[in-house]
Amino acid sequence: MPTHIHARQLSLFERPNKPSCVPKGLPFSSREPNFAHKLIKSESLRHQKPRTNVVLIMRPIQLHALFAKAQSLDGIGPKLSEKLTKLVNNTVERSDPRVIDLLWHFPTGINDRRHRPKISAAEPGSLVTIEVSVTGHVPPPPGNKKVPYRVFCADDTGEMELIFFRGQKNYLERMLPLGEKRILSGRVERYGAKLQMSHPDHMVSEEEFKTLQLIEPVYPLTAGVSGKIMRRAVNNAIELIPELEEWQDAEWLKKQKWRGFSDALRTVHQPQELLDLLPIAQARKRLAYDELLASQLALALMRNSEIKGTGRALKMGNGLRNKILSLLPFELTGSQKTSLEEIYEDMGSPDRMLRLLQGDVGSGKTVVAMLAMAAAVEAGTQAALMAPTEVLARQHFHEFSEMAEKASFSVALLTGREKGKSREALLAQLKMGELDMLVGTHALFQDDVEFADLGIAIIDEQHRFGVQQRMKLQGKGKDTDTDVLVMTATPIPRTLLLTNYGDMETSQLTDKPAGRKPITTRVLPVDRIDELLHGLQRALASGTQVYWVCPLVEESEKLDLAAADQRHAWLQGHFGDKVGLVHGRMKGEEKDAVMKSFSDGNIGILVATTVIEVGVNVPNATIMVIEHAERFGLSQLHQLRGRVGRGDKQSSCILLYQGPLSKTGQARLTVIRDSEDGFRIAEEDLRLRGGGELLGTKQSGVPEFSIARLPEHSEILAAARDDAQLILSRDPTLTSTRGKALKTLLYLFERDAAAKLLRSG
Repeated sequence: MPTHIHARQLSLFERPNKPSCVPKGLPFSSREPNFAHKLIKSESLRHQKPRTNVVLIMRPIQLHALFAKAQSLDGIGPKLSEKLTKLVNNTVERSDPRVIDLLWHFPTGINDRRHRPKISAAEPGSLVTIEVSVTGHVPPPPGNKKVPYRVFCADDTGEMELIFFRGQKNYLERMLPLGEKRILSGRVERYGAKLQMSHPDHMVSEEEFKTLQLIEPVYPLTAGVSGKIMRRAVNNAIELIPELEEWQDAEWLKKQKWRGFSDALRTVHQPQELLDLLPIAQARKRLAYDELLASQLALALMRNSEIKGTGRALKMGNGLRNKILSLLPFELTGSQKTSLEEIYEDMGSPDRMLRLLQGDVGSGKTVVAMLAMAAAVEAGTQAALMAPTEVLARQHFHEFSEMAEKASFSVALLTGREKGKSREALLAQLKMGELDMLVGTHALFQDDVEFADLGIAIIDEQHRFGVQQRMKLQGKGKDTDTDVLVMTATPIPRTLLLTNYGDMETSQLTDKPAGRKPITTRVLPVDRIDELLHGLQRALASGTQVYWVCPLVEESEKLDLAAADQRHAWLQGHFGDKVGLVHGRMKGEEKDAVMKSFSDGNIGILVATTVIEVGVNVPNATIMVIEHAERFGLSQLHQLRGRVGRGDKQSSCILLYQGPLSKTGQARLTVIRDSEDGFRIAEEDLRLRGGGELLGTKQSGVPEFSIARLPEHSEILAAARDDAQLILSRDPTLTSTRGKALKTLLYLFERDAAAKLLRSG
């Protein structure tokens, strides 16, 4: 029984049509009228007693063949399946590849075998198809496997040798009979005065040549999977592509001149020229739009489900907020005021807030978060802020604590380090409503953490958390859903806002606090490190503090990168105990002690890994050194640089690189040197690296795309978002003819959670 059928996927929202193909291995016929019921009974409920309140969701039956294991195809056994897993499951962790994973594995090149020169006209290094007569066989001497098997052939213009290492005599005599004509296809090379073809790709008769595929797709491969094996596997998968009801608007398809889904998918695997491989090719663009529409529909359905009728209008005073504002040593920027107005309006609305606050480094998100939490406290509820690292959580808690004492509100810190009676006491205060605000890490959504009444949950550095973690925290609210504000210091290009945060309203902090000076950025090769050392001696003598960031904690045998502990020891040799070290593997107490010593000015140079990427605020630190800067992404370099320039002193950032630089590396360092505009930098990072790597989606649970590519498909992404909103405004439960087809689309691109929302209401 295929393992691709799970209880969470089962749905009987409609009786589907029978599939065009059914994978081998199913123990009963799909043509039976109660086929779906048998599937449920035999697979989903086999090991558990059915519960009357369980809603079973199932992919439409037309898609079953596509979600079967790849081993259901002829020629794919367990060993090949294991090799294919590493090749085609590149966006998710899954033990076995499926048929659809093969279909989403698109070609990246072509072998064009249409060029048919005579032997004398064949260009060395080119791929050719040549008709020849076989004139001789020369096997290697007995016992000498280093000598290849040679076959001589000719046409009316010249001669050519075929070379076979470890060639089998019987096989080659059968494939290349002496005196017979054969059509050969492969790459020719010149060896001395001789023209040679090593291991031809094809050796066929004139009759067999009539069915030979002259333009072959070339797929990304891995060890143990040849091009021939990959093409055969994909061709077998293509046979299972079903004909599905069209889910795209007819006028839109006509305007774009797009084929149907099934035709487009077959066309992608049958490129006729190099242009057909590009993301902008018609068939590829159609499939990308399908995937983007599924994504945008899923986001919109999730947003509708999360906000509709589940919020409450918080009745906020303004006494606490006014007190905090009066204690701030600066005026709020224009964008801070605008963002707060948007947040307050959401909190006062009966719908639950789901808003993203994005701001460049140093733009003042923490103050906005504090005032939003204060508004919730004024309304008689509690507030929580969750940060991705303990360093950042403690930084927030320190800033909140200083204000709490003066403004008369209570705040506590909860991380994995808090244990025993002190933790029990804190949780008791929280449950009784005696605690206004709670700041912490992942520890906030543990089961024993209970709020009396959680009004707002704020999540800092949202891209480091998954959607499930966000929902678990907001689920801490009592009786009614909690308002949610997520924040990121990584400016996000519009295309990624649509793909990854399309379920949220957005606010932006575009201004920096008054008095901040631009940061001077220099790019230096690592062999000029001695010059840098002399500059640091002068800076330390004047009282300046320095960050020195390295990409690794310990020396690596595989990567020639500066290790933090190694660089720390080297700098200590020059500056003694004025050099400190902090990294993610240290115990919490050790990190705290080092960070406090640096903040107090007792440490002059802090050697660190990217643990200090966000949130750390030491205004007296005005120099940032980033070693092996070529190994970091643009947005990460921008984040690290943002740790300096936080006071009124001139700050500088030195990017040390190990040459020679690639073109991409040169472009990356040039952009960061020439710009402090986080949004421009984020757009360049997207162009150079792609959306998944930019946002760290592999860690956060944000889905990557199988087909769509950003920024290449940015234009159709915007169209997909508009289309999704229009669809749901007209047919919110997808019950129309097109709506039913769109449900199939959601399952096809594995947006099962969104499809389940339609069933559960």
